[in-house]
Amino acid sequence: MKIVRHIANLGYGSRKQVQALFREGRVTDAAGEVLYTDDPVDHDAIRIDGEVLDPAQGLCLVLHKPVGYTCSTKDTGRLVYDLLPARWRLRDPVLSTVGRLDRDTSGLLLFTDDGGLLHRIISPKSQLPKVYEATLAQELRGDEAATFASGALLLDTETKPLLPAELEVIAPLRVRLTLHEGRYHQVRRMFAAVGNHVSALHRSRIGGLALDDLAEGQWRTLDAADLARLFAADAA
Repeated sequence: MKIVRHIANLGYGSRKQVQALFREGRVTDAAGEVLYTDDPVDHDAIRIDGEVLDPAQGLCLVLHKPVGYTCSTKDTGRLVYDLLPARWRLRDPVLSTVGRLDRDTSGLLLFTDDGGLLHRIISPKSQLPKVYEATLAQELRGDEAATFASGALLLDTETKPLLPAELEVIAPLRVRLTLHEGRYHQVRRMFAAVGNHVSALHRSRIGGLALDDLAEGQWRTLDAADLARLFAADAA
């Protein structure tokens, strides 16, 4: 791929705008030597205004999503993309969220521009465990863990029972729930089905990947070791 198109696809501007960066001498190599549009150069050697080029196609990152942000590029209000570099909205291929967290849910949210990786994560066949911590409006009755683990719970308006899920009690009004699928508002609907209400919800883990010490609103790119942890066989 030609260097102008490559840089444009990373969101730095249209091809015409990227060509202007070259004319202005703002595109250099790691040593500060000005590059030209026909120079053969590797991605890692390119600098714009002295800064390392954004990650190439195949980007995957994790964000600690705060409450109040929507997983969308077009909705009004605060969007998860507002927490990332602005030009990343212009990347081609598109940088997409891997599934969604609703506005009132915080926690681990993945993004990628790799369609194959996205499909592998969200595919029902993967059954990657997703761990949520929920604050409830009222104390548990005592039979919820058995109900969720049964594989027979049917949500309102659905005809296919949920896969078995594991419930762990942390405190009288706090629980940890591990799912192996990802239906719409699943955690909230599960507790509604047993007569309770989720007042706060946080996703702490997907597969073997956790937020660790990533602060709310912060993000980091994932490397091969992170992806290996994500898909680790003993992730549950």
